[in-house]
Amino acid sequence: MSALPDGWTLRRPTLDDVPRILELVHASDIAAVGEPDFTADEVREELTGPHTDMSRDCWLAFDPAGEIAGWAYPRNPGGTARDFLEVYVWPERGLPAQRPLLELILGRMAERAAELGHPEYTVRAGAIPNETAYIEALTGAGFTFLKQHARMRMPLDGVVPEPPEPPPGVTIRPVRPGDVGEMRRFHAVIEEAFLDSDHPHTTYEVWRRQFEAETRVPFDEWFVAEVGGTIAGVLQSSDADDEGWVRYLAVLRSYRKKGLGEALLRRAFATYAAKGRPRAGLGVDMANPTEAARLYSRVGMTPLYRANVYQTTVTAA
Repeated sequence: MSALPDGWTLRRPTLDDVPRILELVHASDIAAVGEPDFTADEVREELTGPHTDMSRDCWLAFDPAGEIAGWAYPRNPGGTARDFLEVYVWPERGLPAQRPLLELILGRMAERAAELGHPEYTVRAGAIPNETAYIEALTGAGFTFLKQHARMRMPLDGVVPEPPEPPPGVTIRPVRPGDVGEMRRFHAVIEEAFLDSDHPHTTYEVWRRQFEAETRVPFDEWFVAEVGGTIAGVLQSSDADDEGWVRYLAVLRSYRKKGLGEALLRRAFATYAAKGRPRAGLGVDMANPTEAARLYSRVGMTPLYRANVYQTTVTAA
């Protein structure tokens, strides 16, 4: 196993470390993509998410001066047979911690597989193409390239608070969060719409726990597209200070290519703009068979950056 240099130390994180972890992540983001792309709330969510135990699953690395230099953690909110690991290091000075942290969390993946009841466990990791040292570490650990993911963005200046009319026969309205039946249908549309994709499927209960763990749930930014009284498409947003964030956009297969996805997006963009948010963003799987990236380009979104996704398989310990 790769060892940390003399004077370097490891320990488990606590929520008191969130500000220092955020500084680390911002430094890493700026080096990789030119600007920070993480919030303090997101750090907390990663440390406390379903099936993540800070005392067993996460590590911090510190250099001899006691400065935080690296952070490793997993992400598997649904407890499925697929996990995602992240290893952040401070640009340049944190590189000595990269391989040791990767090896630690990859070893933990075999234990997590057993704990979650999966004989074999798929593990994924992401890297910006210019993060060559991390890509070499991943491939050296047995990961292979799988696909690309794009972070899309568009400015909202010029977007008026009143969106265009949806296609004839389509109604776009906010979700009714107090209606349990509608919330279950909202989740079911996401699951059904992504059946032909690489989306990690979750139960309704896990999905609820995920969004309820957020600091604030902006239900006024969640929308449904109805056709003849049937919920045929949904858009789920996440709370963000300076950006409207589309977490899920899902349209049932039989209702695709009818303008529902674009109508949902434009309604969300208008709502974000009315709140004074300067831009909207989302992530898209470039291998998505629905060719969602084309829709996002059509409404004016462009890639802020692309990330490679790598994958390996481990056997339960």
